[in-house]
Amino acid sequence: METIDTATLARWQDEARDFVLIDTLPRSAFKAGHLPGAVNIVSDEILDRAPEVLANRAATAVVYCASPACQRARLSAERLISLGYRHVYHYVGGKQDWLDSGNALEKS
Repeated sequence: METIDTATLARWQDEARDFVLIDTLPRSAFKAGHLPGAVNIVSDEILDRAPEVLANRAATAVVYCASPACQRARLSAERLISLGYRHVYHYVGGKQDWLDSGNALEKS
């Protein structure tokens, strides 16, 4: 799995690059605020829900959670790779770094 930083993720969004951004936090945290364009797949459900959200295993997926200390995204990325996804990125900074960099969240 590769990692991605805030500047790269923001650039990918600005360029409208084709990728699926996955918030791995609990639904309540997702509803309270998530990165723009993200979908919510709770880390414990990634093995079951990934095939419905990411039918194409060649698609690019970026997973994140709350902060660098949070392990949900790393575990989810490893699970995606075990399912055969080839382009999986871990946004290590997560929601905390996104906000600290002056970016806004969306709310559901």
